[in-house]
Amino acid sequence: MQSSFIQHTEQSLSDVHETVDTSAKRKGFRRILAYMGPAYLVSVGYMDPGNWATDLQGGAKFGYQLIWVLLMSNLMALLLQGLSARLGIVRRKDLAQANREAYPPLINFCLYVLAEIAIAACDLAEVLGMALGIHLLTGLPLIWGVALTVLDTFLLLWLQRFGIRKLEAFIIALVAIIGLSFLIEIFLAKPPMYEVITGFVPSFLHDDALYIAVGIIGATVMPHNLYLHSALVQTRKIKGDEASIKKAIKYNIADSTIALNAAFFVNAAILVLAATVFFKSGNTHVAKIEDAHTLLSPLLGSKLAPLLFAIALIAAGQSSTVTGTLAGQIVMEGYLKLRINPWLRRLLTRLLAIIPAILTILILGDDKIDALLVLSQVILSIQLGFAVIPLIHFVSDKKTMGVFAIKPLTKIAAWLVAIVLIFLNVKMVAEQCMEVYQSNGNIIWKIIIAVAAIGFVWLFSVMTFQPLIAKRNSLRNSRLHNEPAHLNNLSIKAVNKIAVALDFSENDEKLIAYAVAQGKKEAAYILLHIVESVSAGYLGKESDDDETRKDLQRLELYAQQLNGLGFNTEYELGYNKRIKEIVRIVKNTDADLLIMGAHRHKGLKDYLFGETIEDVRHELNIPVLIVNV
Repeated sequence: MQSSFIQHTEQSLSDVHETVDTSAKRKGFRRILAYMGPAYLVSVGYMDPGNWATDLQGGAKFGYQLIWVLLMSNLMALLLQGLSARLGIVRRKDLAQANREAYPPLINFCLYVLAEIAIAACDLAEVLGMALGIHLLTGLPLIWGVALTVLDTFLLLWLQRFGIRKLEAFIIALVAIIGLSFLIEIFLAKPPMYEVITGFVPSFLHDDALYIAVGIIGATVMPHNLYLHSALVQTRKIKGDEASIKKAIKYNIADSTIALNAAFFVNAAILVLAATVFFKSGNTHVAKIEDAHTLLSPLLGSKLAPLLFAIALIAAGQSSTVTGTLAGQIVMEGYLKLRINPWLRRLLTRLLAIIPAILTILILGDDKIDALLVLSQVILSIQLGFAVIPLIHFVSDKKTMGVFAIKPLTKIAAWLVAIVLIFLNVKMVAEQCMEVYQSNGNIIWKIIIAVAAIGFVWLFSVMTFQPLIAKRNSLRNSRLHNEPAHLNNLSIKAVNKIAVALDFSENDEKLIAYAVAQGKKEAAYILLHIVESVSAGYLGKESDDDETRKDLQRLELYAQQLNGLGFNTEYELGYNKRIKEIVRIVKNTDADLLIMGAHRHKGLKDYLFGETIEDVRHELNIPVLIVNV
């Protein structure tokens, strides 16, 4: 009996798979609206509370300097989310399912674990953001706010009852609340536009600026969103013809552009607000969301500003928690072909986020919450390469994507994005690890870091190059097969003389039987055996030891029996070097066919004895029949 808690499934988000029919006839803007929605669910991951922590720190510490990092992150996000949507639309598989098909089980398990860590890190940011928002709005202690976030586990379940379109509408409403709140905040702050524009000019990053920049990228381009988008586009039912797929890709690009630009506006607004209010006033130490909320009112002279800030924070946390749950479901279903009951999945994900949050508050205090937020975003950034590189491989593959495989220019841009992300991550992680290695003690941490680094390098290498090797082998195999031959000439040279290599075991009879079956009484037979005694090694044909005499007698006995049965049979001994002697005898006797036995050895024996067959076969230009004995 199938459990009500666990089900096996092949479709992405099977509850809502292809529930929105885009093939129905619609006029004007309504035709585009049928495709709009998935990118808005994705976009909330780009404006979740984790972004707030990194954006606030970036603006307060470095003014408008890091706006270009946000812009670059947004452009990266547009490209990668477009590729993710393309994968789902064309192949009707999400990224997790595509990984499961392309990689060996061990690699898939590692990628699954990393994806779950990324989702847990994302959910951690959402838990902390929601708890902070509740605390700032109501004054409720932070630890109680964290505990209350368990309740929103059931909000998604209630929303899913109304279908994917209602869920999308709910998310869009929350995005609108966030956007409107910050639009008013920016209006109250009145940032100098000229200085804001200078922030779009790239500048060199080092130390703290690099750490915050990587955090911004990790908070903006999120690995679980790549899994999510490739599944959400499959909620749209589209026809399988080329024109319909091309239209779906075009409208989803438009959907992503609008939604992710809205997310960029929110992120830029947070950073600009922090730069205008805190950096300009000398409050560069502001790195905490709570401090930012407290200082907004006196610095802007408005009680509305902190209220809007808290409301937007709650909306950001609530919207992100919905999409985080969906991403977790996609990852589990895709990698494990397993779907657990939605409320159980949500509860497990939320508990994984709540436990570290509560422990941090209890052990280190409320002051460390913002540091935990930034750390969660850096963890997300580290996971990015393990989602981005397989995605690029899949959408570049003409065999599975057909005419919808990405063009060379897009491929180059995608790999450049991957290289930038990986470089920033490696640089940042290396700098953090070097601090541990330069300090005294910390032996256990040094060992853990070394082992983890070796594991990451191994996984990253296999994940990156395995599809390329598989593709090269596939191309090489396809090139080996020429066009089908016309079977006009099926005649072959008659077999007049057959050589049989005997090893003087119980298998001799089987080898001779195969030989006479090939040539009947019309062919002549040469029985051969190689003497490998010490005497044969030194004296060759002059050898006259006991082994040589007995081997010669056995060959004579076989030949006499075969001649008595009417088979024309000769025999010859070879000496010392097995391969060289078999080849010499076959060539000297002008044999048309050689029969040898294969003993099906395993391991080292297969290497030692199997080499004889291979070497003999390559030295001869006649057919060689290998008999398993």
